[in-house]
Amino acid sequence: MNGEILFTALVLAVGLERVAELAVSRRNAAWSIARGGVESGRGHYPFMVVLHTGLLAGALVEVWVRRPDTVPLLAWAMFLLVAASQALRWWCIATLGRQWNTRVIVVPGAPRVTGGPYRRIPHPNYVAVVVEGLALPLVQSAWITAVVFTVLNGFLLATRIRTEDAALARLA
Repeated sequence: MNGEILFTALVLAVGLERVAELAVSRRNAAWSIARGGVESGRGHYPFMVVLHTGLLAGALVEVWVRRPDTVPLLAWAMFLLVAASQALRWWCIATLGRQWNTRVIVVPGAPRVTGGPYRRIPHPNYVAVVVEGLALPLVQSAWITAVVFTVLNGFLLATRIRTEDAALARLA
């Protein structure tokens, strides 16, 4: 099997993982809203959806159109980082439980989660996003997608983290 097909399978697997995330997110967001949760950052959310969808589509388009040469050592290292980012993401989801969703929804009176990966890193899910956004395209040497996503994601995360920190500060 050639590298493009294997890479496509990997991107499709990540895409399916994202669909599973969205199902969990929708359920948890409804739970939060039903308990008086307040959403912040609605304005940047559509850009986040487009950017994350663009990561998957851009990587596939770049690989199939540009057909970059794959560097085996880089491919394996990046694949391991993609797997690690998925593990970290699901650790975050499990740690936050019902409070996790892809939006910024804070339930008044809910305790701030400080266990799991949140014990050491204030926004571990965003570490997973940064690692995945760089590593996934580089599995197949799609460096243009990796760079474009990383730069745009940096701007998005600056806004997202400010929004999330402000929302969480209201819990105290």
